[in-house]
Amino acid sequence: MSAKQHYDLVIIGSGPGGYVAAVRAAQLGLKTAVVEKDQRLGGVCLNVGCIPSKALLDASEYYHLAAERLGEYGIRTGKVSLELKTMLARKDKVVLELTENVRQLLEGNGIDIIPGTASLAGAGEVAVKKGKGRAKKIGAGRILLATGSRPVEVPGLAFDGNRIVDSTGALSFKSVPKHLGIVGGGYIGLELGSVWRRLGADVTVIEMLPRIATLLDGQVGRTLDRLLRKQGFTFRTNTKVAGAKVKGGKVAVSVVGPDQKEETLTFDRLLVSVGRQPSTEGLQLDAAGVETDSRSGLVTVDETYQTSVKDIYAIGDLIAGPALAHKASAEGIAAVECMAGRAGEVNYDTIPSVIYTWPEVASVGLTEEQVKERDIPYCVGSYPFSGAGRARCMGEMDGFVKLIAHSKTDRILGIHIIGPRAADMIAEGVLAMEFGASSEDIARTVHGHPTFAEALQEAALAVRKCSIYAS
Repeated sequence: MSAKQHYDLVIIGSGPGGYVAAVRAAQLGLKTAVVEKDQRLGGVCLNVGCIPSKALLDASEYYHLAAERLGEYGIRTGKVSLELKTMLARKDKVVLELTENVRQLLEGNGIDIIPGTASLAGAGEVAVKKGKGRAKKIGAGRILLATGSRPVEVPGLAFDGNRIVDSTGALSFKSVPKHLGIVGGGYIGLELGSVWRRLGADVTVIEMLPRIATLLDGQVGRTLDRLLRKQGFTFRTNTKVAGAKVKGGKVAVSVVGPDQKEETLTFDRLLVSVGRQPSTEGLQLDAAGVETDSRSGLVTVDETYQTSVKDIYAIGDLIAGPALAHKASAEGIAAVECMAGRAGEVNYDTIPSVIYTWPEVASVGLTEEQVKERDIPYCVGSYPFSGAGRARCMGEMDGFVKLIAHSKTDRILGIHIIGPRAADMIAEGVLAMEFGASSEDIARTVHGHPTFAEALQEAALAVRKCSIYAS
């Protein structure tokens, strides 16, 4: 690499936002480079986030089915045993394959991959330092920041990588904890708690707010709470963590409950999962003049994803909005299209969210609580999976589909699903909302039988019993 190297676009970070943006830039004819500080491409999502956690969630679900439920279907397996080492190795293999796919994707599109730690080095320049070597500068017509986020570390709960861990550490326990404590009742804690609960751990979730998964529609959240408790989860809501100490191979956690009395809970491992914060360390944002929010550290951008500095852009977990891989990818495409003079944009009203517990939870649009807060006249239709033939055939009858529509226009305002295959079912709802569909549109669309998706059609039909359009 020489100081004379120059690119139309330099992207810092190769996660779902960065690598997708790079491919779109190459398609639009921009000479593009991606700088990545880690050994493997793919960012947090592919290496220590979305992909490895889902690999373990699926594997642990198979184990649970074999150990606890196959007998219901007339399948006798004998005693089922766990080879955790093999399960973790498979997870690592999935990650490796996908990160290599990203490399091939970038190289196949003529994108240069530059290893090293990047920082902003003045107008149109990025400094890249590899190891202990001297930083070298590359020229950039535009720069896209896509460095993602990292777990929030709580005072008094410092990660030690062994007993007190973040989400990355919770993906690689060498043995199943007898008792796993989780600080934070959000989707990361619930998903990783599900992995280890299925494998035999007692799981206690400590949440300072009145309920878990607070961003969910209230009815859905209450159902998830009930079903996870049925699976063996213990929830300590309205409870604050005062601190934790490792003693004799155990973690002693001081908590203050709703009665304001302090007590000590003891765990074999403690997962601290209270949120994520933007990874901007080392980028030299202040020196470059890039404005950030003083409280959250999020980078400030305009409608084209350009920061306060001309030709420097930011996407994904670095900017406001949910920390979701698919949000980052959509923003990466939109940002690059804006750079190329096209009308790139993201419809934030139709970004789906998924919690990969079992049953799965998926939603898009407004919750019933949000609709009420905005004083929007609405109708609700719901349908239980226990009424769907496919769900009964599979023995997966927990949960329901809930559809919220405007009572005067019938336009869909939100769709919320808790149940089997919710993560895949929500795509129909996202597409419907993207096209401004009404509940009648879904109700009149012929759905295959027997399928889980029929529950969405039935929920749409139920809406029309409330709507002014009901016959």
